[in-house]
Order: sequence, then C-alpha cells, then structure tokens
Amino acid sequence: MTEQAAARAKARWPMPLLTAFLVGLLGLLIVSGQWPELRSKVAFAPKGLVTTAPADVRRLEIRSGSDGIALLRKAGAWTIEGFDRAVPAELRSHIETVLRLVSVSEPAREIPASDLTAASYAAFGLDPPGTVGVIEANDGSVTSVNFGVLNPASTSHYVRLGGRPAVYLMPRHVGEEWRVTSDMARRLRGQPEIGVASRGRTLLMPVSMAEVWALEIVFAGKLTRFERDWYGNWFRHLDQHNHQASNVVHVADPEQARIIDAALRAFDATAVETRVGPAKGAQLARYGLDLPSLIVLVFARDSSTPLAKLEFGALSDSLDRYARLAPEGAVVTVAEFEMRRLTELLRAVGAAS
Repeated sequence: MTEQAAARAKARWPMPLLTAFLVGLLGLLIVSGQWPELRSKVAFAPKGLVTTAPADVRRLEIRSGSDGIALLRKAGAWTIEGFDRAVPAELRSHIETVLRLVSVSEPAREIPASDLTAASYAAFGLDPPGTVGVIEANDGSVTSVNFGVLNPASTSHYVRLGGRPAVYLMPRHVGEEWRVTSDMARRLRGQPEIGVASRGRTLLMPVSMAEVWALEIVFAGKLTRFERDWYGNWFRHLDQHNHQASNVVHVADPEQARIIDAALRAFDATAVETRVGPAKGAQLARYGLDLPSLIVLVFARDSSTPLAKLEFGALSDSLDRYARLAPEGAVVTVAEFEMRRLTELLRAVGAAS
C-alpha cells in the first residue's frame, strides 16, 4: 500500500503545474486573440482581392467623389495625414479591419471582362464608384479598391480593382466597414485642431473643379470650350474669347448647365487606377500619348494660362486607358469610362464631330 500511495502521489504532483500552465495559456489567448506560437510561424496567406498583408500597408486613402481622407502608419500607430497625433483606438481597430477584410474575404462571384459592357459600370455603381480605397504598401505598390452599389439581393457590393479587368461581388459587410471607417475618420478630421486635408494624390485632376472657371476639350481635331456664367453655371462657349475681363454677359441655359455640371463633377472625381511611371519622347508612343486621343485644359477665371493639362492616350486594356498630367507628369491608367464621359458630354451639347 505504501508503494501504491507513493505512486499515486507522484502521478498527481504535475497536475497543479499543468493546470497553472493551461490557465496562463488561456489568459494569453484571450488577451492576444491568437495562439502565441502561431504569431511568428504562420505566414500571411491572402485569399481576398488584395494580396498586400495588412501589416505591410503604410498609407490608406478613402475617397467618396472628390472628397477623401488619408491615413498614415507611423511607428505602428495610425495618424490622419497632416496631423501627428495617433487616432483613437476605435478608429485604429476599424482601419485594421478594413485592410484585413479585403485581404481574406473571397469574392462570391467574378464577372469577367468578356461579360461586361460600357453600361455595366453605371449599373453596378462603378461609374463613378461610391467609395474608393487606395492601399499603399511599404514597397510603394498601390492598389485601388472601387466599391459600387449593392446587388439586387442586397447581400453583396459590386467591386472592381484598379487595373484588373473584372468586377467582383464581395460580401456586404466588407463595403460597410469601409464606409464606417471613412465616416469616423472624417468626423475626427473635422475637429478644430485638425487641419483641412489636401485634395490627395490619388485623383487625376490636381485641382478641384470648384477652382475652375473655364475648361477646354480637344477631341477629334476639334476644340470645345466650356465656361461659367456670372452665377457660376456652366455653358458651352461658341464665340471667340480673349480670356480677359469684359462687359460681355453670358447666361447659361439651365438644362445644358445641368448636363455639363453633372459630367464635370464626375470628372472631378476621376481616380488613378494604376501608376505606370515616367515617360518622355519616344516612350510616350507606347501609351498613345505622343498623339493624345483627348486633351483637357482647365483655367482659372480671366486667365489664359492653364491650371492643368490632362492627356488621354491609348487603351491599356478593355477597361483602362493611359493618361498623364502634361508635360512632365508620370503615366497612369484611369477607367476607360472617364474619357468616354467627356466624349458623351461633347455629343450631349452638340459639339461632337
């Protein structure tokens, strides 16, 4: 009996240590949310649309129309661009969530380019998109995620990645999380101590359309000029103009002004899809920018010097077109419908050849 009791006592003595170890492990799991040994041994395996690991993202920009807000990761903390103080923990949690969701959430369906038409993007709410997320990685690579409207069942958003010739159906909660994150960041930016954000670097137009008083489009060998009247309403200018202040009074036609304004407001929000890089001289021919298909010049009031000159070149694929800010801007791609919107505007006002 003495030997049996000793054996039982010997078998029982590790139990308190094992119990303590398991309790400690459970506490660590609750605090960290993952098994400690997996943290460094299991590599990130993307299954979603975006292949960039959330931890490798250094900048995130969320746009709605021409209004956007940029968030930067500095020393592990997220800040609003132009403001050094770290964002609150709740917003930081939402930022990390949106990055993870687009990395791990698999599309419910992929609609290939062969099944898409020019009208598809408007039907899917992608012409223009309701929300655009621009993800910049530590290596400088950039991915733009365009969110459209909900599908008829209201279970998924139509989504398109910049430069990828397809449309995807992504779970509704993915798009909603981006909206919540954007709203929280905008409210925080609106506090008095945070300065007004800049226009950002993901839009094709370097200046807001609110600053533009006249716009010229060169297409098919023909120049068409649009101007604002005294009240700021747009009209097509049919006569010669010396770009100097004068007593000539132009009054816009209300219906035509509405058409022009709608097209230019949408153009104001044209987002860069991908960044190709600098090109000069003979290199421009590769992108159809030696002889641009369409040129846009924008002017301030009573000025003959353009605020900006945009050139559109050849198609990069069935969904995107090369463009650049002339004369020294790098070549980028934008959605094909951005140029088509301008040519349709010309037709709508009777200016197309």
